[in-house]
Amino acid sequence: MGQGMSIHIGLNKVDPKKYGGWDGKLIACENDARDMDRLAKEAGFRDRTTLLTKDATVDNVNSELRKAAKTLGAGDILLFSYSGHGGQVPDINGPEDEPDRLDETLVLYDREYIDDELFKEFEGFAEGVRILTFLDSCHSGSGVKVREILTPEAMRDQFQTTEPAEVEQASRLMPLEKQSEIYERDRDFFDSLQRELNAKDNRDLGASVLLISACQDNQLAGDGLRNGMFTGKLLEVWNEGKFSGGYRAFHREILKAMPAVQSPNLFLTGRSNKRFARQRPFTI
Repeated sequence: MGQGMSIHIGLNKVDPKKYGGWDGKLIACENDARDMDRLAKEAGFRDRTTLLTKDATVDNVNSELRKAAKTLGAGDILLFSYSGHGGQVPDINGPEDEPDRLDETLVLYDREYIDDELFKEFEGFAEGVRILTFLDSCHSGSGVKVREILTPEAMRDQFQTTEPAEVEQASRLMPLEKQSEIYERDRDFFDSLQRELNAKDNRDLGASVLLISACQDNQLAGDGLRNGMFTGKLLEVWNEGKFSGGYRAFHREILKAMPAVQSPNLFLTGRSNKRFARQRPFTI
């Protein structure tokens, strides 16, 4: 039997000093991380780390990922979950990398973490490792590797309002004007980071990555009072371990429980592992 490690990240706010005065207040993200940690414990993951709000920095996330990469071998599994704001920055590497010319980001406590950075960390894992990823954030459909303008009808259906400020409060969207402001302020940093990531030797991703995300790249993810909309439905479908079936069935059942304007995505990348996709969720 392999071994399992898990990393759970939840941010109810960010450092306003790093985000131009914006604190990114959310309600349920820390609860999401705690509940995913509890799920992992009950599933038999013995080595678990939870990073909440102020501890959810780029350095800490990378440190935990690199520790897991050094520990896990073929047949082992990493469970990685993130709950917080999602953002986007322009992709300078061209439309072949991102058709919408935008890189998705995880909004960590001290700065935005580009999806290419996460993918680069996943490249450090040994061949045969399974990486199970759950992202409960806006624009998370392919967050390991477009924004469609929401119609008033769609905003009303999901958030019961058409007011942009109220939609931002009810969703895990980094406000658009703040995304633009931060990118313009830190353009040199983000552009040089993308060039650096693109220039590094691209190793084949020997691990098998399976992502189930809160929504598509062009959608918003709802926050909640106890859990985010996606994490809450995930936990309901899992039903304290009573769910039976593989990951595709797990994704389908979560999708059925969600509103049409927030459609969780199933995304596979890395080394093909059909057995992984067929396994009962959270199997070590």
